[in-house]
Amino acid sequence: MEFPIRRIDHIRFYCGNAKQASDWYHRIFGFDVVAYAGLETGLRHEADYLLGQGEIRFLMSSPTIPDHPIAPALGRHGDFVQDICFEVDDVDWAFNEAVKRGADVASEPRTLEDDFGKVRVAAIKTYGDVVHSFLNRDNFSGLFLPNFRPVNKKGQSVGLEYVDHIVGNVEWGGMNKWVDYYGRVLGFTQLVHFDDKDISTEYTALMSKVMQNGNGRVKFPINEPAEGKKKSQIEEYLEFHGGAGAQHIALHTGNIIETITELKRRGMEFLNVPKTYYDTVTERVGEIDEDLTAIRELGILVDRDDEGYLLQLFSRPVEDRPTLFFEFIQRKGAKSFGKGNFKALFEAIEREQALRGTL
Repeated sequence: MEFPIRRIDHIRFYCGNAKQASDWYHRIFGFDVVAYAGLETGLRHEADYLLGQGEIRFLMSSPTIPDHPIAPALGRHGDFVQDICFEVDDVDWAFNEAVKRGADVASEPRTLEDDFGKVRVAAIKTYGDVVHSFLNRDNFSGLFLPNFRPVNKKGQSVGLEYVDHIVGNVEWGGMNKWVDYYGRVLGFTQLVHFDDKDISTEYTALMSKVMQNGNGRVKFPINEPAEGKKKSQIEEYLEFHGGAGAQHIALHTGNIIETITELKRRGMEFLNVPKTYYDTVTERVGEIDEDLTAIRELGILVDRDDEGYLLQLFSRPVEDRPTLFFEFIQRKGAKSFGKGNFKALFEAIEREQALRGTL
């Protein structure tokens, strides 16, 4: 059944130190620091920093009191994606309909208000400690949410445009449960299915199904481990994250060569595939517009489907735990997720796992 979601409004990360985390994303990714809420603005329990680039909004949050309700989850997971917030037409309808369809309540509908107007919010639970907030600010003329003050700390953009997709890692046997959840509760449909024959190496395997909302703006691949000779990247994630959670966020860029060149210059670290990957790339994907020499030097992966081709590259984990990482993707017509790159990518991840002693 249709469930109107306008878009992903923002992604909230809970961090041990949101001030330092926001500065890292500002310096490395070039996010603008747009707004702040904390003790100085009347927010007594946490500090929130809003970051923006293109249509992407990240909210970095940290508890400022010892008994903050998020503290146990933050201790268990480390810095983590806690909220993937949806902008909707009607928060009360969305919340009540989702609960009627079987969603567990995270927070009841409430109104946030200041001199700029009102924002209506509510939230439901999903896998792990991740929630989906519903938000509507049609009656609000302020910057982001009530009681945020502008910061206006401009970053040097690396050309990121929007959130392409967000991948969730779930427990053994949990993929179909959460696929059913997104279909039943939020009206998502299955876009594609990868089994352990598609996503496997000599040592490890996983399964994945990609769910998409009605207007196609929200795409959530959902991964679970599959049997293999050794511990898969999904098992490693579940172990170090302390359960299910958001594994990586894919950010779209209009020029991946420029984006990756600048990110590397700023110190961002990426997974490396063997140079032999490029020996057959033109046979596999055909002609592309981009300079293959630059593609090879930067280690960018290329894949093609019936609609066109895509270019993608994956960062190494951005925290001490081998959990959260980022994908940078440029779509030249392709609607898929780089199936032709899975083997090279997963072997690169296994090399990282071996260095960590977790393969």
